[in-house]
Amino acid sequence: MTNLAYEHVIEAEISAEQDLTSMQMLRPIPRISIQAFCESEGVSVPIERAGDDRRMSKAHLKVHMGGIATAIEFYQTAPTPNLIILESRSEPKELLEQLAQLAEHCDPSTKVVVVGHYNDVGLYRELIRNGISEYVVAPVSMADIVSVIATIFVDPEAAPIGRSIAFVGAKGGTGSSTIAHNVGWAISSLFRSEVVVADMDLAFGTANINFDQDPAQGIAEAVFSPERVDEVYLDRLLAQCAENLSLLAAPSTLDRVYDFDADAFAQIIDTAQRTAPVIVLDVPHIWSGWSKSTLMHADEVVITATPELANLRNTKNLMDMLKRLRPNDPPPKLILNQTGVPKRPEISVQDFAEPLETEPMAVIPFDPQLFGNAANNGRMLGEMDAKSPVVATINDIAHVLTGRAEIKARKKAGLGSILEKLKRAK
Repeated sequence: MTNLAYEHVIEAEISAEQDLTSMQMLRPIPRISIQAFCESEGVSVPIERAGDDRRMSKAHLKVHMGGIATAIEFYQTAPTPNLIILESRSEPKELLEQLAQLAEHCDPSTKVVVVGHYNDVGLYRELIRNGISEYVVAPVSMADIVSVIATIFVDPEAAPIGRSIAFVGAKGGTGSSTIAHNVGWAISSLFRSEVVVADMDLAFGTANINFDQDPAQGIAEAVFSPERVDEVYLDRLLAQCAENLSLLAAPSTLDRVYDFDADAFAQIIDTAQRTAPVIVLDVPHIWSGWSKSTLMHADEVVITATPELANLRNTKNLMDMLKRLRPNDPPPKLILNQTGVPKRPEISVQDFAEPLETEPMAVIPFDPQLFGNAANNGRMLGEMDAKSPVVATINDIAHVLTGRAEIKARKKAGLGSILEKLKRAK
């Protein structure tokens, strides 16, 4: 072997050792969706190898051949993931123009990493100024890819990546848990985003039934052993319900008395928010220190009510209290469920909303066959009848809660008008 060849071998061995050392220091990547668009095998191969690494085992990675132009075409009809990795050989000016076109089809929360072929400090600064998370100059190694992803999503000083959405019923029997589970499923399936559903009703929770699961462990193990709760321990407690949805199930037994301190669930929620982009909290209809704390600290609160007087009173009390507890957050969102029950006197949507000074995010009609069939078969509403107007409303709720749409002003067209049509027909 010549001296030159020997030097190249030594350099390769040193580089491999450095990659191994840097990889050993990295924490596992959370449950995020990643899609890469590559122009060369020199970039696609290390990204694919990164996807096989154990630190990436919880992430969903898909590699496409084709650069930014392919990504623009792809996302015209598909939701954007948590992270997009783009390889581009374009010159700086053209690259910025292409990224501007791509931005028109990206969700605001999507992170973007560019692998370029120009070692240009000015370009790097311009990309960062325009919201690109990182710019890496090719060639890249597997360790480079995992390290960049970890820098974005595993930084211990960064804010949690997960958005917590707490669902609570204004009264028992409003269907809050059913709505919570179905919205979580819709977010995971519509947007291919990882969702963790946490059933916080340890005595009477129904998530395991609704998702047709019977896990040996769940949220009880975490809440009774808070000192053990970290990403690894929590991952062992999760039951996989669908490709992008995991469940932290309640035991639904009365073997113990479930009295907790106000911060009993705080560590669990904080840890879950470091592992998945969306955390759905199914909060039971009780008023205790821990339920109050959970609702107070959630990123979003959704109250489900039925159109009768006790629900109106309780919704008013909940909204007033949460507005005081969360003065710098948007007010809780309202879902009116089970409207149009035959022969049952009801408060109209307008009369229900007026004292609350809020428009319902959704009005869901009484549909016992759809809900009953789904519950008895351990399936989600969208699995039972994807074309149902109720499922369309659930999907709309998912869009609103993930920031992909705004609440529409109530109007006579659409799902909320079914009763109006029936009245006019009489």
